[in-house]
Amino acid sequence: MAYAVGVAIGLLLAGPASDRYGRKTVLLPTPFFAACASLLIAFGQHSSTLMTTGRLCSGLAVGIAMTAGGAWIKELSTAPYDPFAVATSGAKRAAMALTVGFALGPAAAGFTAQFLPFEGQLPYLLHIVLSLLITPFMLALPETRVSSHRHEKGGVKKDLSIPSMKNPRFYGVVVPMAPWVFGAGFTAYAIIPPHVAHLTSYPVAFTALIALVTLGSGFGIQQFGPTIAAASRRRGPIAAMSSAVVGMGLAMTVVIYPSIILTVLCCVALGFAYGLCAYVGLAESQKIARPADMAGLVGLFYCLTYVGMLFPALLTKLSSVFSYPVMLGFGACVALATLGLVSVTAKRY
Repeated sequence: MAYAVGVAIGLLLAGPASDRYGRKTVLLPTPFFAACASLLIAFGQHSSTLMTTGRLCSGLAVGIAMTAGGAWIKELSTAPYDPFAVATSGAKRAAMALTVGFALGPAAAGFTAQFLPFEGQLPYLLHIVLSLLITPFMLALPETRVSSHRHEKGGVKKDLSIPSMKNPRFYGVVVPMAPWVFGAGFTAYAIIPPHVAHLTSYPVAFTALIALVTLGSGFGIQQFGPTIAAASRRRGPIAAMSSAVVGMGLAMTVVIYPSIILTVLCCVALGFAYGLCAYVGLAESQKIARPADMAGLVGLFYCLTYVGMLFPALLTKLSSVFSYPVMLGFGACVALATLGLVSVTAKRY
């Protein structure tokens, strides 16, 4: 819960703050928050206060990096900062950066915990070192929000307003897809592993491998995201949700017939869904938003993606009433309904 609160604060406040005060200004404290979070979690295993504070700082760092960082990447991917970038470079790079972080983090932590000593502290200590090492590189980057926005009139209410969210394409296409970013990803590496752990002698490392395959597939498909979405305004959303339908169907099959091969295929399909939903949603949000509220709209999109993280918790809660095949089958039906919805709204708007 503390992590979720931190993420929500970061997503909802950092975006509008960076729209007014600048991307670099808001983002620079993030490595410090991340390092403090890892330090508190590493040595707070027997203290609920330290653990809660650490998770809050961790969530805050993630939220700031996703919103202000994503907007900064978008703006750095335009002239004059990058004269070779194309219109889709910003969304592609931001989605890829997010995917690489979510892929390498769990994978490195899982293999470290499985095979190296001090499994409760070493992953966090490595993260502290990496967090501090990136600060000089951030200092060297230029600020991109240097217009008269700092002198605009209006208080907190104006800063937090996001006029672009009223665009019908945002709530008709982006909003339905957004929860499937983490809904697909977390189904792969939170729901599937317990059902196939008995098939391997290294369950912790195998769980890390599942995360790596899922997010690696997401990273791979994001290389083709601009090409897939460029053909028409419908193809991107349809491809993203079609992958979700296939992935959820395979997830249902895996829990009925546990298999390493089926697990890998399922993770690839759900990884494609994660990667395409993240890229398409981010690209659409950046296209819809005005410069004055781009980070705010991106932050709202990311808030909606985190709704998908509730899916595994909901399945666990309901597992005493419904079987996993039934619940995952229902998830596949919801994905199919979402596919039908976005195929219509993406054409209409």
